[in-house]
Formats: sequence, C-alpha cells, structure tokens
Amino acid sequence: QVQLVESGGGLVQAGGSLRLSCEVSGGTFSDLCMGWFRQAPGKEREFVAVINWSGTRTNHGDSVKGRFTISRDNAKNTAYLQMNSLKPEDTAEYYCAAGDSSHFRTPGQYAYWGQGTQVTVSS
Repeated sequence: QVQLVESGGGLVQAGGSLRLSCEVSGGTFSDLCMGWFRQAPGKEREFVAVINWSGTRTNHGDSVKGRFTISRDNAKNTAYLQMNSLKPEDTAEYYCAAGDSSHFRTPGQYAYWGQGTQVTVSS
C-alpha cells in the first residue's frame, strides 16, 4: 500500500517562501509520477504541479507558474514543492498525490493521496 505524508506547511507573510515535502513509502517511488494539488475552503481541488518519474519533465498550473517549483529526490523517496513569492490567495490545504502519468491534471486521475498540509499566507 502506497502511503504519502506531507510536511512543511505553516503560516507565512505575503512575499515569503515555504518548501513542502511529500515522503512516499510502500511502493517504488521512482515508478510514480507525483503531483501537488491545493484546496481552499469552499473551492474545488486545484492542480498545482506534476513531475514525471525521473524528474525530467514538469508542469505547473497557471496560477503558480514562475513562483512554485516541483522537484523530487528518488534516493529519498520524496517530492517537493518550493513556493516563492507567496500571496494570500495561495492559502489552502496542500495535498500531494501519486499516479501513473505526468499528464494527469485532475484529482480523479491519481490513485494515492496524502493527508494534506495547511499553508496560510497573511497579507
């Protein structure tokens, strides 16, 4: 059973940075494409970024392009989301997910999910 555990969320001022981590166990991490999503209260879960199994291909959502960067370390079974120039509208619960394709941008395409980590950006 593949398990994902996020960490690194917290409270930060606008313009600040955070790095989220997602540690994966119970599966072959290097076989998995990893995605990040976020969900604010009352809103649908939104695609943030995805990375392929080798880390050579990434895709970021329009609202975070140029500010967020997804990466992975297969030796550590961990995916990351570096978030810079944070804005109050980035406030949300952030989830990592594992799937079969780096083309996946909708939540239903991912088989495995973490429990989420809260990011709050104050103005």
